[in-house]
Amino acid sequence: MNPEHPFEQMRRALAITQKDIRIYYAKGPVVIFGLFMPFFLFLAFAVGNRGLSVPFLVSGLLAMTLFFTATAVSPVIQPWEAQARTLERLLAVPITMRTLVAGDMLASLVFTLIIAVVPVGIGCAAGASPLHPLPLLAGIVLGAVCFSAFGLLLSTPPTNTPSNVMMLSSLVKFPLIFISGVFVPVEELPLWGQALAVCSPLTYFTDIARYALMGTHTFPVFVDLVALAGFALLFGAVAMALHERTVGGRI
Repeated sequence: MNPEHPFEQMRRALAITQKDIRIYYAKGPVVIFGLFMPFFLFLAFAVGNRGLSVPFLVSGLLAMTLFFTATAVSPVIQPWEAQARTLERLLAVPITMRTLVAGDMLASLVFTLIIAVVPVGIGCAAGASPLHPLPLLAGIVLGAVCFSAFGLLLSTPPTNTPSNVMMLSSLVKFPLIFISGVFVPVEELPLWGQALAVCSPLTYFTDIARYALMGTHTFPVFVDLVALAGFALLFGAVAMALHERTVGGRI
């Protein structure tokens, strides 16, 4: 089959997905950053705010887990590949940069969806079962796609040093946690905080999680879903375009 054929590129994207899951996602750091860090942030917040309801806390835990898991490894896969001198070999298969990015994104998506089961299970065990499971499922899938694309966008700087990308990633991710309604509802933020919250994709997933577990929401659920889909398309398109431009700076 012609290597440029779409089905052949799809097969190679799936091979990259399997490679990423086997090499990068089955590692301790992913579990630490994707599950343990959100859990301890959630625990510290829950201890200091004992008047909050369990569904409010679990929705925040779900939002943080989804966000941190999707962006735990995806920002550093290509810098790691460049550092190990395997990125140029992948591109010589031949394989397009779009296929490479799609494979990395799919690996992040699959692993994020698996990890998302944990906070949902914790919520059910704690008596915070979803009131609206279908919007929650749609939000988890769209949120995982969006945050995976966001992680790949963070990996676009032309460097083969993963620590540089991790530093940039942390500088971007942690502020988003505090302006996206995870700890404080958006409507209780100051006006400048509300303006920033609207620009964060995490805000819309957190709103879906609150609606699914509590029945309350800041934005209409349809708006939340459309916003997540729009951010996913934007992040994915920009990430692919920038990766095609910066790959030469890595290899």
